[in-house]
Amino acid sequence: MRNRGFTLVEILVVVVIMAVVISLAVLSMGVTGRDAGLDEETRRIEGLMQLLHERAVLEGRDFGLRLEPAAYGFVAYEPFKDRWVPLDQEHEFRHRDLPKGVTFQLQLDSQVVVLKPVDNTFSSASSQQSTAAPQVAIAASGEGTPFRLTLTRDQTRASATVIGDALGKVSREGSDHPSDHADRRS
Repeated sequence: MRNRGFTLVEILVVVVIMAVVISLAVLSMGVTGRDAGLDEETRRIEGLMQLLHERAVLEGRDFGLRLEPAAYGFVAYEPFKDRWVPLDQEHEFRHRDLPKGVTFQLQLDSQVVVLKPVDNTFSSASSQQSTAAPQVAIAASGEGTPFRLTLTRDQTRASATVIGDALGKVSREGSDHPSDHADRRS
């Protein structure tokens, strides 16, 4: 007569499978409190701003960051034409859209700036390459517009911030404490 129960090996296999499934579920829900998408985008903006700052000093040119509610792009000042032109021909500085459900909030001198979408309906053949002035400028001298740029995910209210000072130093705050960022904005 054989006893009708589970063997130790069968029970251990079930426990291991449950542990793997639970760990995958925990990782996919983001229990760590971080928003990887926001962190990636803030790292990208921080890196591009630092790269552009170095380039401004080396080339002796003025550059800028042009922001829209859910997109951004980099521009260069052309002094002989007296206008800002997009850097779209350079892959790393091309115009970028934010992921769905993510928006910007820009602060200059502790004042929130209303970001408006760029209106391309009035462009003519002569002004196709011209664009509006950037909200954040990087001067050839190495100085820059002090700013605080917060990216917020609409569904979770998680946020991450890129901060720039007047000397061109750029840093960021991750999304690991979303409630702290939400408290700061109010």
